[in-house]
Amino acid sequence: MYELTYIVRPDLDSDAKKALVERFDKILTDNGATIADSADWASRRFAYEIAGYHEGTYHIVNFSADDAAAINEFDRLAKISQDILRHMVVKREVVSPVK
Repeated sequence: MYELTYIVRPDLDSDAKKALVERFDKILTDNGATIADSADWASRRFAYEIAGYHEGTYHIVNFSADDAAAINEFDRLAKISQDILRHMVVKREVVSPVK
């Protein structure tokens, strides 16, 4: 299970932001990922300026993938997208219940 967090430019209108999220969710699924959850977390002010912006909307996606193809493609396209300011993928450990 992976958790992907990315920051969307604050000046994107709601329709453009929705299209961006759908596009990047599709990039993950087209490359073999299964999305469990994809939702906005919050709009936050940054501690420092990023690409001329002082705030942004954080979006979190929880997904599973058998290999790194989905992550690599997301990473490649997010780096060239001017609408995504930063992104980070972390692998979440699956904790089994204590017996």
